[in-house]
Amino acid sequence: MKILEKAERLKKLPPYLFKEIDRKKSEAQAQGIDIIDLGVGDPDLPTPPHIIETLKKSAEDPANHQYPSYSGMSLFKETVAKWYQQRFGVKLDPDSEVVSLIGSKEGIAHFPLAFINPGDIVLVPTPGYPVYHIATLFAGGESFFMPLIKENNFLPDLEAIPADICAQARIMFLNYPNNPTSAIADLDFFKRVVEFANKHQIAICHDAAYTEMAFDGYSPPSFLEVEGAKEVGLEFHSLSKTYNMTGWRIGFAVGNKKAIEGLGAIKSNIDSGAFQAIQLAGIEAITGDQACVRHMNEVYKRRRDIMVEGLNELGFTVDPPKATFYLWVEVPSGFTSAQITSRLLEEAGLVVTPGNGFGEPGEGYFRIALTQKSDRLIEALNRLKKMTF
Repeated sequence: MKILEKAERLKKLPPYLFKEIDRKKSEAQAQGIDIIDLGVGDPDLPTPPHIIETLKKSAEDPANHQYPSYSGMSLFKETVAKWYQQRFGVKLDPDSEVVSLIGSKEGIAHFPLAFINPGDIVLVPTPGYPVYHIATLFAGGESFFMPLIKENNFLPDLEAIPADICAQARIMFLNYPNNPTSAIADLDFFKRVVEFANKHQIAICHDAAYTEMAFDGYSPPSFLEVEGAKEVGLEFHSLSKTYNMTGWRIGFAVGNKKAIEGLGAIKSNIDSGAFQAIQLAGIEAITGDQACVRHMNEVYKRRRDIMVEGLNELGFTVDPPKATFYLWVEVPSGFTSAQITSRLLEEAGLVVTPGNGFGEPGEGYFRIALTQKSDRLIEALNRLKKMTF
């Protein structure tokens, strides 16, 4: 029957990782299991009150009830440009080098539609955020996966990419601080990326969603800090993790004018921009008191320390990350990623994410999101103590 037969692009998609996790979690809850969900990276901390108050006032203003600008409010874009200058020393033209997004995921998903023709290759990190590959498929492109392995500090080996692939590639996705591995990249690496991009004429899309979630005095850099970076790419940013605004759907992309123009052209034909009241709340987030961000990082650092110490005492292998709220934990000997995550759910009521769900090189790991209060993390460790591996 041809009525409502799914398009080929949908048939090519792997099961969306987090949808599968939700399904398994629901099955366990239906059996009466007390679940401690360490799976999806959705902050449990509330959005700071001053941001909520700005939304309330802005939502009541009739001036915000009409269609917003497709590319974003001028004030929002100017605020983003000022923040980039203050935070990273990067100068941006708010009119041509900044575009607002309905969350950075939306922008990442739409970008290949602007620059990828059927058969073009996109360089995709693996393990990695699934949307990079899915967006490539939706645009008719083909993913060439760049393995992120421990021996290379979870950075892609640019020299290992075959010459014929480089010749066909149009886009490279990067993400540091990294999800799921929590790895970091320095400016020397980004310099090599810019050289690679220039040599092979490849656009760089850097997903920088976690630059403000860092510990122990570490301050993650922007890809755009490197000389020449703005000539070869753009950077995606989100307020979701920095200000606990995942449900608000507000982010932005900055960088190369042609890249921003292309992304904006796709957006203007697909969506009608972000609700102005939420953009105004985003402005308050960026320009307001940043004590909320410092508090958030203190909370996640405490949680990180509890789990890293506890897991290592139990015989797991995990390094304390300098950024993100993820732990990339090695699977005990004798288990696969899927086997260990199933056992943790069935025997301990713990939801974690199998590493291979982010890509084949993720086999041998599982990811923990530090999105539970400290007492629940301690409870999770106590449950683990009762298991044998």
